[in-house]
Amino acid sequence: MDDEKALIERAKTDQEAFGELYTLYVERIYNYVYYRTSNHAEAEDLTARVFERAMKHIGRYEDRGVPFSAWLYRIAHNLVANWHRDRSRRQILSLDSISQWHFHEDGPELETQLIEDKETLLAAIQRLPADRRELLIMKYVEKLPNAEIGDIMGRSEGAIKSLYHRTLLSLRSDLSKDDEPEPKRRTFFRRRG
Repeated sequence: MDDEKALIERAKTDQEAFGELYTLYVERIYNYVYYRTSNHAEAEDLTARVFERAMKHIGRYEDRGVPFSAWLYRIAHNLVANWHRDRSRRQILSLDSISQWHFHEDGPELETQLIEDKETLLAAIQRLPADRRELLIMKYVEKLPNAEIGDIMGRSEGAIKSLYHRTLLSLRSDLSKDDEPEPKRRTFFRRRG
């Protein structure tokens, strides 16, 4: 960690040092942006903008006891939020990530059921509010700790834990609705006379 702090200080005046920071974090930031946009080209563009903005403002970066990555994620969060606002479209988690999931050799029935379960889960996640989808991405895709997620989202660690709990309850409720059988409809026939 001390090495990173020294690298950050050097990056304030040395482009090569900033390049090392870029190498350390570009993949994580790209993945975060991609999962929020579901578009490779947009993710590449926004990731480049994150690092352009970081390079422009690194001189003002101050170590406040949180990881440097939280600062980068915060920049990415703001740029993605602006991207969505500008386009006035709903965020969607990419379904082409299903192709990256692997199955065991337990037969085609299990594989089919797993795909259906994952599609159901992704559909439920897509119905969540944007902040809850973002939380799940940072927690399960980026595997960030609650404290860092809080720094990125501008909330306390306790607020993140509470949001996470409410998100899981909401997902459970949504998914249990899918399991309920549809009510039987009565059909009434009229006799024609």
